Amino acid sequence: MLLRNTLIEVLRDQHPPITHGQEIARSVAHRLPAGDSLHALVLTGVRRCGKSILQAQLMRPRLGALYLNIEDTRLYGMGPEDFPALLEVMGELVGTGPIFLDEIQELPEWQRLVRTLLDRGHRLCVTGSNASLLGRELGAKLTGRHQSFEVFPFSYTEYLAFTPEARGAASLSAYLDHGGFPGYLRERDPQLLQQLLRDIVERDIAQRHHLREARHVMNLVLFLLANTGQPLSFQRLTKALAIPTVSQTSRYLEFLQDAYLLFALPKFSPSFRQRVVAPNKYYAIDNGLRRVNSPNLTPDVGHRLENAVFLSLRQRGLKPAYAGERDAWECDFVTDEWAIQVCAELTPFNRARELEGLRQACALPGTRQGLIVTLEQRDQVVVDNRPVNVVPAWDWLDTPV
Repeated sequence: MLLRNTLIEVLRDQHPPITHGQEIARSVAHRLPAGDSLHALVLTGVRRCGKSILQAQLMRPRLGALYLNIEDTRLYGMGPEDFPALLEVMGELVGTGPIFLDEIQELPEWQRLVRTLLDRGHRLCVTGSNASLLGRELGAKLTGRHQSFEVFPFSYTEYLAFTPEARGAASLSAYLDHGGFPGYLRERDPQLLQQLLRDIVERDIAQRHHLREARHVMNLVLFLLANTGQPLSFQRLTKALAIPTVSQTSRYLEFLQDAYLLFALPKFSPSFRQRVVAPNKYYAIDNGLRRVNSPNLTPDVGHRLENAVFLSLRQRGLKPAYAGERDAWECDFVTDEWAIQVCAELTPFNRARELEGLRQACALPGTRQGLIVTLEQRDQVVVDNRPVNVVPAWDWLDTPV
């Protein structure tokens, strides 16, 4: 158990992180509840994407709020047996004022602490870097008492606010190269993103899930970063990477998604069976992380653009899928309202294929509008007597999310 004096010292010493340089208003902020809420506000996302800075921005106008970073080394070994003393000290320091808890998943049985704080009338904001862990425990212990929001690395709009670059094709190209991790954009040192990937695999996956070694997990994430947007079955991945069993591959993929390194894109189908058996596609949390950890000798601007469009759809709160029939047609992204094709350039050579994919996707159950996102083109084409806009990605990405 931790000493009471240690808890007092940590809580008095700790302060939320300070922004270095220009502070960026995050696009997710306008979706957060206005004012104080009786629910716990939960911010989830990959490490180093800016959750703590956003939490500090939310904390600033709340005078007398208390901040606690669970990763403080002085709190190593803290567990449920320390909760009574921690709650007592918190009450002494802040009364029933707001409390901000950072990287909460590092604390065993943290949901019990959060529930008690809510019961005592505190306004709470917590951050975490593990999607499944937070989701399971929130659902089990805090049903109806929390609101969760995902935080991503900078969007293109946030990238423009962070850098001196102007909206247009040149800044889009830079964004597709460098991505949106704030620390990397300040330093432009690839080792930062390489170390980040190693840290996440070792700390958030291997150590958390008690893996004897992380070789297969690292090989899997590197392979998927280099092959974003490709339909890949568990069986194919298992064979290609010499992972012992398909069930292990499935578990490792779940771990990578829990750590927000990768997102799975399912296939759209009215048939439940087809949705289950069809292979997923996978997209990276960030193009910069993808590029520096999977060097490609050939240009892959199209894949980076597709990855950026996928991330933008997720940031807009949408749940995209892909659609298609093998060797016949394919549509990159399908949502309830949109059928979207992504290509670097619409040319006479790919025009028929791209438009056929849109036509088929728009004919699926539901009502959708077709859209083609390119690097620079702006045009309008006709598909089944309906106009379809061709838009430059720098324009489409720089819209409110």
